[in-house]
Amino acid sequence: MTEQTETQQRPALVVDFGAQYAQLIARRVREAGVYSEIVPHTATAEEIAAKNPVALLLSGGPSSVYEEGAPQLDPAVFELGVPTLGICYGFQYMAQTLGGEVANTGLREYGATDAHIPENGSSLLAGQPAEQNVWMSHGDQVARAPEGFEVLATTDATKVAAFANEERKLYGVQWHPEVKHSDHGQEILENFLHRSAGLSADWNSDNVIAEQIERIREQVGDARVISALSGGVDSAVSTALVHRAIGDQLTAVFVDHGLLRKGEREQVEKDYVESTGVRLITVDAVDTFLGHLAGVTDPETKRKIIGREFIRAFEQVQRDLVEEAKATGGAPVKFLVQGTLYPDVVESGGGAGTANIKSHHNVGGLPEDLDFELVEPLRALFKDEVRAIGRELGIPEAIVGRQPFPGPGLGIRIIGEVTRERLDILREADAIAREELTKAGLDQTIWQCPVVLLADVRSVGVQGDGRTYGHPIVLRPVSSEDAMTADWTRLPYDVLSRISNRITNEVSEVNRVVLDVTSKPPATIEWE
Repeated sequence: MTEQTETQQRPALVVDFGAQYAQLIARRVREAGVYSEIVPHTATAEEIAAKNPVALLLSGGPSSVYEEGAPQLDPAVFELGVPTLGICYGFQYMAQTLGGEVANTGLREYGATDAHIPENGSSLLAGQPAEQNVWMSHGDQVARAPEGFEVLATTDATKVAAFANEERKLYGVQWHPEVKHSDHGQEILENFLHRSAGLSADWNSDNVIAEQIERIREQVGDARVISALSGGVDSAVSTALVHRAIGDQLTAVFVDHGLLRKGEREQVEKDYVESTGVRLITVDAVDTFLGHLAGVTDPETKRKIIGREFIRAFEQVQRDLVEEAKATGGAPVKFLVQGTLYPDVVESGGGAGTANIKSHHNVGGLPEDLDFELVEPLRALFKDEVRAIGRELGIPEAIVGRQPFPGPGLGIRIIGEVTRERLDILREADAIAREELTKAGLDQTIWQCPVVLLADVRSVGVQGDGRTYGHPIVLRPVSSEDAMTADWTRLPYDVLSRISNRITNEVSEVNRVVLDVTSKPPATIEWE
């Protein structure tokens, strides 16, 4: 199996020092119209130079730069001549490496802080107000800037809150411009990219579509391709993009594994096919999937089983299409399209310097003996970028604007063994929650609302003047920009009440509805 490179466009590289916000920095750079990628701080100067970056952004991190074992970056990176912006830890590391001084003065700054910006000639803070609110998170300070650097900003606790060496195109800020709590943070990032580094804002959905169409055609050639179409946003957009590139060489495969939400099969077979013209084959594999999931409760094992059986289903379609090709003299089927996104790669340990939080069915759950070469045109993108591409491709808003739904489906929203009865219970509860959220006009307010069945838990209730011993249902409404971080959504109480009343009235096996109010981190969005 070969993995395609992320893009042919020269990237701005975000060097990750273990930051909570590394992915957010990458997103903000893209919002400024510049393509970005994340690399680990362990990358050598030679490795970084090989990527031919247009800019470097050094992320924050939880360590102190002077501690033993603190994350390091090859000092030769600063000699590459690439415009570089250090943020928080990255700012302090730059200062210390280049001859400045970083110290723990006992003066900490966390949260909203007033920054003072005197007049200066730096491109980084050009057009910035002299007093502004910034978001700090540090216990150490740059006590002295390196020689040749101009101090651009201070706070009441920090003498050197920003600096610049315009000649060497090296810059740094102590605060976090990538978070929205910094009033002018995005403007600072745009100043760095457009003024300091001289980059054009030419990263957009039109360019991505044109570039990917060219690359798909180059990768695939005359071969035939099948696409894993689940009905979700990611697979819908990846399928439409590949279809735009190669037309009838593509066959979309929809596997009904029995883990779908109510009405999803009909939406895929009717609405999506009508809007795209893609050839679709539906595989009815409910018995196969549930047979392999019988008795399984471990979430990672579930994901790997579902991923494996997906591939087995596609391989059977491949064999069928091979026989069809032999009969008609057509080309062989060699490629499989997947809607893998950048957050999938990062959370599965495939992002640079990241931990494996959980395996996604299309990343960590693939069998080792995979008999396809993957086509993953969305692998470098975040969800909002995928939606923009989908709209450009003409995919109906009902599909491209829908809430994210995991590839393993309801199988990972049942805590415990997956059975037909439990799937039916969860399907009905999920349908009620989605219907009420839509009625309340909240579909665009929340990122998604997983509905979870605690199948191995029973709670005492009273229904119809009698004692019940039913299942709890968990509502998990979250707000997010890209699923890398999230907070629980403060839904109106009357909406929550209607959802709870309807579920407990209409789904007889459920007698309790609870609300998950945990952010990410520390929790993930899905329970499994």
